[in-house]
Amino acid sequence: MFESAPVWMWIVGFLLVLGPLVTVHELGHYLVGRWFGVGAEAFSIGFGKELTGWTDRRGTRWKISAIPLGGYVQFKGDMNPASMPDPEMLEHASEEQRNGSFHHAALWKRALIVFAGPATNVLVALAIFASFNLIYGKFEASNAVGGFAEISAGKEAGLEIGDTIRSIDGNEVENFNEIAQRVMMFPGERVELIVERDGRELTIPVTIGDFEEADRFGNMSRIGRIGVYSSPPEVSSVGVGEALTLSVDQSMALMRMMVTGVGQILTGDRSVKELGGPIKIAKYSGEQLSLGMASFVSFAALISLNLAFINLLPIPALDGGHLAFYAAEAIRRKPVGARGQELAYRTGVALVLALMLLVTVNDLISLPIFGS
Repeated sequence: MFESAPVWMWIVGFLLVLGPLVTVHELGHYLVGRWFGVGAEAFSIGFGKELTGWTDRRGTRWKISAIPLGGYVQFKGDMNPASMPDPEMLEHASEEQRNGSFHHAALWKRALIVFAGPATNVLVALAIFASFNLIYGKFEASNAVGGFAEISAGKEAGLEIGDTIRSIDGNEVENFNEIAQRVMMFPGERVELIVERDGRELTIPVTIGDFEEADRFGNMSRIGRIGVYSSPPEVSSVGVGEALTLSVDQSMALMRMMVTGVGQILTGDRSVKELGGPIKIAKYSGEQLSLGMASFVSFAALISLNLAFINLLPIPALDGGHLAFYAAEAIRRKPVGARGQELAYRTGVALVLALMLLVTVNDLISLPIFGS
């Protein structure tokens, strides 16, 4: 029998995860904008109606708004929180209006201001992973086969205890974690393993096992396994430099998994039901919070990387969409036309809203009250 965390813990966990991560994301935009002399009219955590706020001496309205699903910085010259430029102001702005206006800043400055939000989320994840590496050390397990699961695609394919897996589909693996990362996202895929056995190299084709597994809370996930175990891992302490290097490797591995997952959903290799939204984030947040602070902070690092990844998608109204416009401006030597930008932003907002509706429906269907 699976038991989830209580609903109150979902709410607390959600606010403790998303609130700080959205805040640091928007602070990234704000601080780099301020560094470049761009004025900010509003800094909001949440969307919609303002619940509380204050205005600082620079004229920036700092506020908490009613819908806790994100946030925004509205810079001088923005027509709305999505940072759409005001065509009238762009064309007829006075010198005073141009001074400190986001859309009159140099192209490279605008690009860095936009990129700073996702970059800050990445830095948060790196800091968390590096801290964990310093505290808990480095876990390393040999890429030699130490045993087999009860159901083992690897054993059926001809792997033997003591075989050392050197590469998977031509990609070298140095430890057991890399083997797990390579097969986890590819259930049912046929791969070629290069293994070393008694000083000889052998090529062994393996079809990765396709499993639906539940965690301790009953959350189901589809993962790939070849059913092999390593020998017991070794734990060694690391210094600051190695902790940072490991955190980069860990973050890159997670980002590759995100890219792979989205690609598989787009090609139909994975179901769209695997996409999650705010309700699922709240549920997982509460569950991880119930396991202790280490699990919760580790989950926050994962969500921080997710925020960076999603915001860098080239969808108008997201940071990646702005960066795509700036890339086009750099190539064309002039901005995309106001009409084209407006249509793109409207399409982007519609796409984001449709995606939010889809993931929210997925979340609701996955709740226990619907029999999932």
